[in-house]
Amino acid sequence: MTTLTGVYVPLITPFDAAGAVALDALETLAHQVLDAGAAGVVALGTTAEPAALSGPEQRAVVDVAARVCRERSAQLLVGAGTAEALHTLRDRPEVVAALSLVPPFMRPGEAGVLAYFADLAAASPVPLVVYHVPYRTGQYLSADALRRLADLPGVVGVKYAVGGVDADTVALLADPPNGFAVLGGDDAFISPLLALGAHGGILASAHVATTQFVELADAWRTGDVGRARTIGHRLAVLSTALFAEPNPTVVKAVLHAHGRIPTAAVRLPLLPARPDTTQAALRRADALLGATT
Repeated sequence: MTTLTGVYVPLITPFDAAGAVALDALETLAHQVLDAGAAGVVALGTTAEPAALSGPEQRAVVDVAARVCRERSAQLLVGAGTAEALHTLRDRPEVVAALSLVPPFMRPGEAGVLAYFADLAAASPVPLVVYHVPYRTGQYLSADALRRLADLPGVVGVKYAVGGVDADTVALLADPPNGFAVLGGDDAFISPLLALGAHGGILASAHVATTQFVELADAWRTGDVGRARTIGHRLAVLSTALFAEPNPTVVKAVLHAHGRIPTAAVRLPLLPARPDTTQAALRRADALLGATT
């Protein structure tokens, strides 16, 4: 398959006033981010609160995202980390890859992670994008381990979210594996990752400022360094505000304030964003959107 590039929005799951999944709002949101230039969307990523959704709700969310991506000829990734979950994607031609988390909590070591993904990829009907977020999983992967993951049949990329830029980041992007997409997953650090050669990003903040994140990726791709730096600095400030509380609580609060989803509700164990955090993020979002409209 063609290397995944560009900005992908990991869709939140909107809820209505009764607490049900607001599928119409989800569909509208997916169209909005694609209208703004996103290369595709992610359904049932961690931003979607998938653990708080029932099986039928999860299927309905994927149904909506698949329909939108089919209509728009856009790329769909779906969060799936077990052979059973991957099997449900077998008859969904819109799905270009599954986003699969490095096994959390157990810290199996790099060899264990490699064996796990070799087994998972062999059972999967779609290619895999490895979600590497060591500050959540407890398992760090070196640049060498990521290259070995890239050599596995069926592994086509990584959502790279190590909490910053370190020596392994530089080493990986200095010599990235052929055909292997490195997609930034730490919103506040996406600009330096793109500057180093990342192919794009899976960015929750791009719900709020999709056009600007797409412009950032395009600016780094075309070598417009001055423009990229200016946009990147502004977006880093926005992302920091949007992640001031657990994701996606602040993102949802801002989307609701902008009239794009019916409520800002989240499900336990998440709690709604505080009013002061929401107002701070709204000020950042409105300043950014006002400066670029």
